[in-house]
Amino acid sequence: MFGQSAKHGIMIVVFLLLLPLTNSCSDQPEAPSESAVSSQKNFYLGLIPEQDLFSQKRRYAALASYISKRAGENVELKILSRYGNIIDNFLSGQLDAAFFGSFTGALAIRKLGVEPLARPVWFDGKSTYHGMIFVRNDSGIQNAQDMKGKRFAFVDKATTAGWLLPLHYFKENSIEDYRTWFAETYFTGTHEDAIYDVLDGRADIGAAKNTVFDRLAQKDSRLLNELHVLATSLQVPANALAVRRGLSSSFKIKLRNILLQMDQDEQGRRILDEFGARKFVTTTPKDYDPVFTYADDIRLDLSKYDYKNR
Repeated sequence: MFGQSAKHGIMIVVFLLLLPLTNSCSDQPEAPSESAVSSQKNFYLGLIPEQDLFSQKRRYAALASYISKRAGENVELKILSRYGNIIDNFLSGQLDAAFFGSFTGALAIRKLGVEPLARPVWFDGKSTYHGMIFVRNDSGIQNAQDMKGKRFAFVDKATTAGWLLPLHYFKENSIEDYRTWFAETYFTGTHEDAIYDVLDGRADIGAAKNTVFDRLAQKDSRLLNELHVLATSLQVPANALAVRRGLSSSFKIKLRNILLQMDQDEQGRRILDEFGARKFVTTTPKDYDPVFTYADDIRLDLSKYDYKNR
């Protein structure tokens, strides 16, 4: 049995132990922790694999830093290994925005309700691009009939230039099943690889976007000297920044204005120059009408489209 003094001691100890709990239940607000004060939510910005991953990240790094400083958000680039992954990442909530290609942009508008904000205007004054189907000059291929039994290099099932254009071309030229028409078809994953696979003889025919072709041709004259373009697509929007549904209207306006006003300050102009653009212009879902038209022509329902490469 405990004595009286021991009982008083136990009561004091219990009181002291309960004191923090009593304070936590008081009406006084709890001070935020140091980590809560210093933490800042990242704004995740996705990039499609238009070129190799390292080149793509290097090209967009300064632009992301510029947006971070002016938007007051920590913009973190997320380079995706294939085009369709950009849709997957939005579905899983891992992206807040992305620079979409024209086909992934159209897909995301129909599937996810994303909102395009702005796209770059290149040095030639264009803010659009077109797809190209090309062969080697020495291939003997002049038309769709000459392609029978050959090897075709697509880019990805979620690209306009590297997939939708060829499908539309096949339909126009009465190729009902390209899988039986060609000896082999495969996906390269990037426009660069599709171009070089044809140039180096790994494929007989390829499809890619003209902006990548032109950029490579500035450094490698073989592209202009050894490749021949058989068909081109309609003009479609250059890679535009689009944001997820549910992002606040005020932040969307801020992002759009940051891009649209870049050419009005010295640092912005320098970054634009390194990026290869003059300025950014406003972009809306209507700018994707050519992509929707191509999809409708070949009876491709974008809202239900399976963009996996298989």
